[in-house]
Amino acid sequence: MAFVLSSRDPILVLGGTGKIGKRIADKLASAAIPTLVASRSGEAPSNQWLTGVKFDWFDKSTWENPWKAAGEHAVRAVHIIAPLIVDSFDLMKDFVDMALTKGTRRFILQSGSPLEAGDDKLGMGLLHKYVRELGTEGKADWAALRPTWFMENFSEVQSHIDSIKNERRIYSATDRGQIPFVSADDVAECAVVLLTQPAPPHTEYLLVGPKHMTYDEVAQIIGELVGKRIKHDHLTSQQFQDRMVSLGMPEDYAKVMAEYEHRIALQKERHSNETIQNLLGRKPTCFRTVAEKVKEVWI
Repeated sequence: MAFVLSSRDPILVLGGTGKIGKRIADKLASAAIPTLVASRSGEAPSNQWLTGVKFDWFDKSTWENPWKAAGEHAVRAVHIIAPLIVDSFDLMKDFVDMALTKGTRRFILQSGSPLEAGDDKLGMGLLHKYVRELGTEGKADWAALRPTWFMENFSEVQSHIDSIKNERRIYSATDRGQIPFVSADDVAECAVVLLTQPAPPHTEYLLVGPKHMTYDEVAQIIGELVGKRIKHDHLTSQQFQDRMVSLGMPEDYAKVMAEYEHRIALQKERHSNETIQNLLGRKPTCFRTVAEKVKEVWI
């Protein structure tokens, strides 16, 4: 069966109320593009272009809700973010396979810089490989966004907010490793380009910020903005893993996160490229600019 797309066909954003998803939905709505905001709550901001749909990775009875909400229209593209479990591939593969039967062809994956296609530590690496194979077979259009660590983690992840505000500390196992922190807004804008451009992307995009920074430098900038000294506490990988578990993260997932922190300490995340410049026609946003806008959260 052939599916003919129109400009009124919505785009589906999984995790539509999360850090990246809410930004993608907002940018799509600003461009007057119908958008299905999928989340466990099924809620969406009040906007004529946004429709909230209930979606839960662990409840397959909710998976068809976006297509039901689309009604007579096709879902023309999906932005996929993985559930926060290590073994997420089978769930995501089943969802992609179902979406294909509904006529959806374009899948934009929200991955990360440590995850190469086929990496089996987290499910998204395997999904990257799978959709790439679908693309090679002419069955799907795809792209994988692989951003480095988000600048907004310090202002939107509660554990960072609490430690900065209440303890004047930032905890990490990155030692003095450098990383090109990237703006979540820049990543979301790149996702919108790939979700909406006519030509299928069929590639991956390593998304990096404009400057290699240590967590010590991040602490210094935040301290300057709030007028107080912020200290970076250097943890071992095990200490970091234990801290994440104490904050509610599953132990197996925390172990992977600790390994990724150690990658930074080993200087394996010192990426440089012009991908954001090429996609957006402008330079990536710097950390101080982002921090200046949100500094009240740390005071």
